[in-house]
Amino acid sequence: MTTWTSDELGRIGGAEELQLASRRSDGTLRRPVTIWVVRVDDALYVRSVNGRDSGWFRGVLTRHEGSVRAGGVAKDVGFIEEADATLHDQIDAAYRAKYSRQPVEYVDACVTPQARAATIKLVPRPK
Repeated sequence: MTTWTSDELGRIGGAEELQLASRRSDGTLRRPVTIWVVRVDDALYVRSVNGRDSGWFRGVLTRHEGSVRAGGVAKDVGFIEEADATLHDQIDAAYRAKYSRQPVEYVDACVTPQARAATIKLVPRPK
């Protein structure tokens, strides 16, 4: 498995927003969506505030791969659903800390049970 470099983690994890494009079953990329991204230790996570029924989230589940752009980094990635409840608490804290200057209702939307159920870990894919 490929891992993030320190530079990639810092640049993507420090970016305010991330562009995510999931791969369709025919291999083409869907139109990118703009979402928030957080870093917990050496991992990057995104969530769907609209839960598992969100269009982009359903697209992620098609092939569990796509691409991301953030902080000047463009990378092919795999998408892994995160189910660890303890880790979800850390992800919640990362959203609250990173986006503390945003309206509280936007941040609160990222830490609901619905959003937690639609948490994706981004993992770099080899070229």
